[in-house]
Amino acid sequence: MNGYLEAIRPKMSDADYKELCAITNPKVYEFIAKSSDLCNCEKIFVCSDSAEDIAHVRQQAIATGEEAALKLEGHTVHFDGICDQGRDRQATKYLVPGGISFGKALNQIDRQEGLVEVKGLLRDSMKGRTMIVRFISLGPPNSIFTILGLQCTDSWYVAHSEDLLYRSGYEVFRQSEPNREFLRVLHSAGALTKNMTSAEHDKKRIYIDHMDSTIYSVNTQYAGNSVGFKKLAFRLAIRKANYEGWLAEHMMIMGVHGPGGRKTYFSGAFPSACGKTSTAMLPGETILGDDIAYIRDIGSVARAVNVESGIFGIIQDVNPEDDALIYKVLHSPGEIIFSNVLVKDDKPYWLGMGSELPKEGTNFSGDWREGKTGADGKEIPAAHKNARYAVTLKALENCDPELDNPMGVELSGVIYGGRDAKAYVPVQQSFDWEHGIIAYGASLETETTFATVGKEGVPEINMMSTQDFISIPLGQNVSNNLDFGKKLKKAPRVFGVNYFLRDKGNGKFLNAPQDKHVWIKWMELRVHGEAGAIRSPTGFLPKYPDLRKLFNRVLSKDYSKEDYVKQFTIRVPENLAKIERVQRFYQENVTDTPAELFEILDQQRQRLVEAKERFGDYISPESFEW
Repeated sequence: MNGYLEAIRPKMSDADYKELCAITNPKVYEFIAKSSDLCNCEKIFVCSDSAEDIAHVRQQAIATGEEAALKLEGHTVHFDGICDQGRDRQATKYLVPGGISFGKALNQIDRQEGLVEVKGLLRDSMKGRTMIVRFISLGPPNSIFTILGLQCTDSWYVAHSEDLLYRSGYEVFRQSEPNREFLRVLHSAGALTKNMTSAEHDKKRIYIDHMDSTIYSVNTQYAGNSVGFKKLAFRLAIRKANYEGWLAEHMMIMGVHGPGGRKTYFSGAFPSACGKTSTAMLPGETILGDDIAYIRDIGSVARAVNVESGIFGIIQDVNPEDDALIYKVLHSPGEIIFSNVLVKDDKPYWLGMGSELPKEGTNFSGDWREGKTGADGKEIPAAHKNARYAVTLKALENCDPELDNPMGVELSGVIYGGRDAKAYVPVQQSFDWEHGIIAYGASLETETTFATVGKEGVPEINMMSTQDFISIPLGQNVSNNLDFGKKLKKAPRVFGVNYFLRDKGNGKFLNAPQDKHVWIKWMELRVHGEAGAIRSPTGFLPKYPDLRKLFNRVLSKDYSKEDYVKQFTIRVPENLAKIERVQRFYQENVTDTPAELFEILDQQRQRLVEAKERFGDYISPESFEW
């Protein structure tokens, strides 16, 4: 008998032991045994992904108080601690061997020092508790895209969330060869308050050991820090992808319907709270994924899968007008975990839901009433800005039927979207793959939001929307993106979108939230050569007659020439300043920046300067129609 299996046998039921023995990979036994020994759990529950096991996980999440049942059947609510409401950049670090650096832009710690620290915090953290073992398939099972994952956690909420967000992987592990590699996650919520939230937020640590494909997470429950196969394992996948010649991207995938019944697939990278999920959920289109995509070159064609099978979505501003599909799901019976919302009379409420909120209830701060202040003296809102919902994609009526296709879907377009109040137009198409990767992807600029812990509203470069998750030198990641497209017979068209452009005079947004549907439909036509475009210094812009028709057809809305000119005027000073910020970021933070990045940005600067000499600082799109 395997020594590790023998060591953990006393902590398992006969059924759990039998289920674990059916997996022949000795590294599985080793990881579970070492995790059990370090965290000193009382019992081990092996989730085989049977209906009975999944039901047990959900029941235990409620029985322990990590979740509470709500009024609608299948709905539950979970609260994270008041200091555990987002991805924690400062507490998240890469474990890097001495003498090696990932560059100044990435948070890192000496590997040995970090392992001693995080294992010290994990030691005895599960005393008196059950350690839940979950097996996950990242991507469709038995596919060229498949990566296996194994998580050990003492949080029934985390284990329940994984059931909604990922494809079950027990059978894939059971059928796999004994030496198959897999990603590992060890998580403990740590000491708990009476409300079953992590108590020692000052000891929160999320450390990524790329050398051992292992993630350690402790003293946190917030899913972005604890559900290991969201952004944490994504970091390891990025590293694997870059060295193997494919792409792991922070991207949604959607099917866009075009003339003649065709469907065209787009992927899109948007930092948190920049419109990614709402784009993927546009009415009349299909959603294949809202967060993480694996993209491979298969037969010289870019094909993509959704790593996940559910949505951990920001719920703020989900309302019946702008987000009708998901709003309907959130108000229908079915399995959903709400987190950090306001609860009153067993019903969830959130900011921006389109109806009046109760003046009191229970939220992430405990008992709440309007006017309550926190330790900092600031008023606590009814619900957290980063409140979330977790739901399986198949609960959505617009879930794409190709979700589990082991060959993925062919990508015809790639979209990069940030939060840029001053410079970029609402939608534009790059001149080619390289220009798009550099000018829209590597130059993606946004503002920090409530989805991460820290100050909001700070402008920052967020390369490809993966900057928080990169586990290799940043310049190498840019190079690999460039190389990937160059090898394809027909690279996807690359587009840049910006839903947050503001009027220079009054500061108001120039786009309504629904306008993004028009931009998406224009992109679909461009992919198939069925819409014209104007060549500007920053990319191809839509023509007014095409947009006017689309606004009328898609939104039943008139679209004025005045609005068009305001939205698509090239703001030369702001665009030049943007280039300066991007170049400075790479010069100061990225030692291995490919020369091509600076060359493409210099070319864009030169085009802008020449346009300025001819037309001035602010140039109507019609000026370029010659």
